[in-house]
Amino acid sequence: MAESICRALRDGALEGEHAPALTIKDSIASPFGFHVFCHVLSQLSSFILAGKSQSGGLVVVSFSRSPSFYLELLKNKGIDVVSSDKRIQILDCYSDPLGWKDRLIEAGNFTALSHEASNSSTANVLKDVKHMDKLYNSIVERGKGLIGGGKNRFSVAIDSVDEMSRHASTSSVAGLLSNLRSHDQVSSIFWLLHSDLHEARVAAVLEYLSSMVTSLEPLHQPANGHRGDLENLSLIEHNLKKGKFHVRIKRRNGRVRVMSEEVHIEQSGISFTSLSSEGAINQGLVPKVQFSLELSEKERIDRANVVLPFEHQGNGKPIQIYDGRRSLADSKHERQVAATEKVQTNEDSGGGEIIYFRDSDDEMPESPKASI
Repeated sequence: MAESICRALRDGALEGEHAPALTIKDSIASPFGFHVFCHVLSQLSSFILAGKSQSGGLVVVSFSRSPSFYLELLKNKGIDVVSSDKRIQILDCYSDPLGWKDRLIEAGNFTALSHEASNSSTANVLKDVKHMDKLYNSIVERGKGLIGGGKNRFSVAIDSVDEMSRHASTSSVAGLLSNLRSHDQVSSIFWLLHSDLHEARVAAVLEYLSSMVTSLEPLHQPANGHRGDLENLSLIEHNLKKGKFHVRIKRRNGRVRVMSEEVHIEQSGISFTSLSSEGAINQGLVPKVQFSLELSEKERIDRANVVLPFEHQGNGKPIQIYDGRRSLADSKHERQVAATEKVQTNEDSGGGEIIYFRDSDDEMPESPKASI
């Protein structure tokens, strides 16, 4: 399932459509979002360098990690960014996001920029991340520098929407992501979001902009109460190594596909497997309600004593329930009794009759007029 996401980003956008966009969402209860981000980044980089992707280049916008971190990450995956024919560029929004170091240099309180920012040939330092227009232009400029003109496309990876939201409003951040997705030279885009750092409406806006949304949840939910404290500690420790990985994919025909996997965090990296039977049961077969769905013995007795509306009762007669299978003899007897009661009623009331006649021969017999 995780590989299907990477393939969707690899295949890119169809002509005339927006680029596929992925939101990777996690929380403090299952903080594996950055591991998933690195996995997707590594997979997409491999596709690009192997010439198997619609995208001809990748721009990594680093807010939460330094450029050297990503260089080392890709190098450990067998990808040498420096000698990769400049197919990958890192836009450094981490080293000096607000330009404070330049001001310190001008004031004589800071001698030089950091070694990594000045010597990295694949990183470009952006010193004003508060203005989304400048950030957008910087991303597009780096992307076009990788692929040139024409119909070639590039991909964009943003490692922290949370850091962007610290410096700009939600509408500005959403506008930047929407403009990148609709750019005719952007093949795909994905970003990381820590959902518990924002209001629900912020996460909803970013999910609305996405064609794919992944969310991470704990594999086991801790119990409440003092009795389960020791058990809770064990579950929390267990949740630090694995969790549930949910994916929601919006299809072009409007349908939504939801899938789930189990994610494992190991020393060697991240891996995905199908949900275990225990996890599958906990996932949704048991409804999450705060009340009991079982009836007590007293409630069963009270329910059995309730007289339903269709049951005949009164006049001391036995209760009879018509089930549609009454005998022919009973039916004849009822008709005879009804006829006798009708004759008796007419005699007691002094007699009377109703005469029906038609106004003309053209009038249908089914709609007569009556005269008494």
